[in-house]
Amino acid sequence: MTTAFALSVVTTLAWAWTGGVDELGIPLPYSHPGASGPGSAADGSPTVHVDPSNGWIDPTAPEPGVPAVPDQGLPGRPTTAAPSTAGPDRRPHPAPPVRNPSCRTGEKLVPTCGILWGVAPGAFTEQRGAVALAAFERKTERHQDIYHAYHRGEKQLFPTKEEIGIARERGRERLLFLNWKPVGASWEEIAEGDKKTDAYLDRLAKHIRKNYREQFFFTVHHEAEDNVREKSGSGYTADDYAKMYRHVVKRLRARGVDNLVTVLVHMAYVPHTTKSWFDRMYPGDDVVDWIGFDTYAYSDPGYGHGDLTELLNRRMGSRPTWPGFYNWAVNRHADKPLMVAEWGVWSSKKNPGHKAGFYRDMARQIPRFKNIRAMVHFDTPHNQKGMDSRVDATRESLAAYRRLGHLPIFQVEVDNALS
Repeated sequence: MTTAFALSVVTTLAWAWTGGVDELGIPLPYSHPGASGPGSAADGSPTVHVDPSNGWIDPTAPEPGVPAVPDQGLPGRPTTAAPSTAGPDRRPHPAPPVRNPSCRTGEKLVPTCGILWGVAPGAFTEQRGAVALAAFERKTERHQDIYHAYHRGEKQLFPTKEEIGIARERGRERLLFLNWKPVGASWEEIAEGDKKTDAYLDRLAKHIRKNYREQFFFTVHHEAEDNVREKSGSGYTADDYAKMYRHVVKRLRARGVDNLVTVLVHMAYVPHTTKSWFDRMYPGDDVVDWIGFDTYAYSDPGYGHGDLTELLNRRMGSRPTWPGFYNWAVNRHADKPLMVAEWGVWSSKKNPGHKAGFYRDMARQIPRFKNIRAMVHFDTPHNQKGMDSRVDATRESLAAYRRLGHLPIFQVEVDNALS
């Protein structure tokens, strides 16, 4: 193993490990009914017809029943406050928002309209799981549709008891999104049937069949691009990854785990996505239900600085042919719903107002990206580089994020029952 690759592996594993012992456009089938064909907005992003009857509401329109939050950017909202309830920890948290009854999760958990709203709370901290989720929901005044957690290795089985409790909280049910990163064997070895990994997968299948029959989102080794070593025999080529992913999903399904909704999660880093091997990482339509990608905005001018359009379709001058991840995905995988599996805005002391402005602009821009069907915030006070993605970095950013979460486009009724 080269020194560069060793550092890459360490960095990727550290990035994925946010838990502890408890959390070891184009015309498209998933467009909402009545959507227009693709167009081109002034900023180059796809355009979409907004049809209120199908839940795709103009984000600048008034919303009945949404609590007013002080803010500078978006139009005012009604002042009727939603009632609060007390959670299992006896601390108050807001009641679930009023849903659009026409928007609900359907086949493979794809919303019939609208976008699922979720979070990976307390990342890179000792406060995580149900405690972190409750705190996030209280401060954002919004029930989360998706709870995102991370697991690695071949010891702990999941969903854990805590995760099952989060998903089944009465009247506040949530979808689980669980990452699993194998360790101890290379991608090539796993694809060829590594005995230790297969034994673990068999135990995992038994655990899931016995303890959790609801549908849940699942991914294998997210952001794997950072670990690709495109050299024959390395065990970590793009082809090895695709075969490993297929092996894991097919083995679980062959052992009765039919409630997996699989998400292929890419890093969406342009120097990786433009490599000749990138497309070969795809495991196949039969084992991939959703396409996911992780992407973050920066508050200071330079790389990653901009609005939602820049976040979803990031480009680089040194890679002029790359169309942006969103554009690539809807062209390459036109029949797959898209999930922003991790996103956030890194804070800056120099530009403290950028985060609130990003959220305000996002409210206006999100209807353009009609294949985005889920967005999962990655909430942490510090990553490995000390960067802060918390939505409450300032009073203004929290107010803007609260308002964002109450938009009608993010109101989807969750039903994770296996049909």
